[in-house]
Amino acid sequence: MTVHASNQRSLATPLEQAEVPGSMLTKTAARSLAVLRISTGFVFLWAFLDKTFGFGYATPAAKAWIHGGSPTKGFLSSVDVGPFSSMFHAMAGTWWANWLFMLGMLGVGLALILGVGLRVSAVAGSLILAMMWLAEWPLAQTTAAGEPSGSTNPIVDYHVIYAVALIVAAAAYAGHTWGLGRLWTKIPFVQQHRWLI
Repeated sequence: MTVHASNQRSLATPLEQAEVPGSMLTKTAARSLAVLRISTGFVFLWAFLDKTFGFGYATPAAKAWIHGGSPTKGFLSSVDVGPFSSMFHAMAGTWWANWLFMLGMLGVGLALILGVGLRVSAVAGSLILAMMWLAEWPLAQTTAAGEPSGSTNPIVDYHVIYAVALIVAAAAYAGHTWGLGRLWTKIPFVQQHRWLI
């Protein structure tokens, strides 16, 4: 059996520079991963935009960050389940929690939409989602007041699915399709610090 020179070259090429789509993914799979990446990025970016400007979905205009509202106070102060509720109450509305949350949502959202820094965004986004999972504590069937918690699945909820989407996007180099991932990986600083890919 003869292996074509192009196949030999793609097998010897580092993964960050491998052709996608190509021997690794079909065009349909690469485009599907790009759609997953972009739509997941928009989930993060929308949360940032709505909390900043108060579009009236999750955040009314009067409670927008630009009008003095707190991006974390409403959610964290209403936590009423789980062993970490007092910790989240203490964090609610603090300047550092607001800034860390908003910078995280903006950074992860933009990185995913642009297709750059997917490894960093997978770690940062998964950390944000893990904190939100702990705050909502889906393991609890009842709140501190004894009312139903509303949890529908104690293990795999939307926080876990979004985190998996972040990890898949980074692992599959989903930024190479319909994103700036290929250009990003050619930057010398990124090549020297591969965790930035």
